[in-house]
Amino acid sequence: MTTVSGITPSGRLTLGNHLGALRRFADDPEGFYFVADLHAMTMPHDGSRLRELTRETAMLMLAAGVRPGRVFLQSEVPAHAQLAYLLECTASVGELSRMIQFKEKSARTGDRSVRASLFTYPCLMAADILLYGARTVPVGGDQDQHVELTRDLAVRFNREHGEVFVVPELHRAALAARVADLADPTRKMSKSAPDAAMGVVRMLDTPEVVRRKVMRAVTDTDGTVRHDPVAKPGVSNLLELLAACTGGEPAALAAGYTSYGALKADVADAVVASLEPVQQRYAALVADPAAVREALDLGACRARDRAEPRLAAAMAAVGLGHVA
Repeated sequence: MTTVSGITPSGRLTLGNHLGALRRFADDPEGFYFVADLHAMTMPHDGSRLRELTRETAMLMLAAGVRPGRVFLQSEVPAHAQLAYLLECTASVGELSRMIQFKEKSARTGDRSVRASLFTYPCLMAADILLYGARTVPVGGDQDQHVELTRDLAVRFNREHGEVFVVPELHRAALAARVADLADPTRKMSKSAPDAAMGVVRMLDTPEVVRRKVMRAVTDTDGTVRHDPVAKPGVSNLLELLAACTGGEPAALAAGYTSYGALKADVADAVVASLEPVQQRYAALVADPAAVREALDLGACRARDRAEPRLAAAMAAVGLGHVA
């Protein structure tokens, strides 16, 4: 079954991106995985920083084990933007205005400065998915609503214009789907957080920085190590990180600890060990930009080969294209 997913280069990738997404991408030899650089333009941005983060994100995807030919840049496959417009012609204003992320981001910036692309970007996300006939969409919990909209748009388009799109299903990893911020375990570890945020472990953090952040992680005052996400979110997050890095189960791992200090030390060791091979491969890619460009060109070519026939079918279905 074809799987497709993208990562927006809105900040430096985190441990959550590694555990919750990139490791799964690396295990899939057939999927389509892209750097969603067009999505990064829905908010004010600096062009040079976007270019830097796009390149860094692509190299981290490759360094994490996603195979060459499976990674590409969204902007290098024009069918994404082209199909997005057809889906804008399928979606309603009411549907798009109900998107939670649009409500939250527009509330922060104010209506006058909200870009139209922020309102319509769920259509671009739907195009990302539908172009490749994806049957499964691996996403975090904050994207559930967008996948549901994608399903609705696919069903509506097929009903009105004929069977063109596969209606996808959402797929989420059972563990590490939502790694929490070490300083505020009620929040997701976000790549959009400030670079200096102590609760966010970046994939390129040095071992010393990783250990410092983990050892400062918020816990609680009762001193008991147990997995209880509601009553003990900080401790539970540490146990989940340890489980994700070592392959254990959080509740079972908790039984081996009598102090938070020992738990944090083991979590730090496990995180460092998990990131070390990725950082080594990343350094090798930085030293070989031609190999990076070759891998991305291969990925874009493969993506265009898959996407363009479906775009052509969608255009023909709505009445666009060559006229005899």
